[in-house]
Amino acid sequence: MKSTKVINALSVALIGISAFCMFMVSMMAFKDPQAVMDLVQVHLPNNDAYSSIRGVYGGVGMTLCIYFIYLAIKNQTQGLVFISLLWGFYAFSRIVTSLVEGPLGAFGQNWLRIELALCLASLCVLVLKLNADRKAVVKGLQAV
Repeated sequence: MKSTKVINALSVALIGISAFCMFMVSMMAFKDPQAVMDLVQVHLPNNDAYSSIRGVYGGVGMTLCIYFIYLAIKNQTQGLVFISLLWGFYAFSRIVTSLVEGPLGAFGQNWLRIELALCLASLCVLVLKLNADRKAVVKGLQAV
């Protein structure tokens, strides 16, 4: 019982960290899209570019943030699957970039490490959660 509570707390924490990351970038994008692009040394040349960054990093990021919170409350298993995929594909895209275009800069390397760590942590907690849920079902069936 105690291990289930720890696993649930870890699940909520990882989903919460993911929500917080999305929230921070989203708020930055809404407030100052150029600040987001400054992180990767890209200049936004017109209002359509500003609008696109607000939409993708701000609007989509906020949608993801809200969805993460929903999953943390309603279905932590699905939340762990979702953030594992999200961070895994972020990392995958950076790896593809480094293979196709060449080595990443400091920003990309740092985020690759963070994304890989979050993906692996999410996968580990997901496996623990699935095992704990399976054991709980088996235990419940044995009690009947």
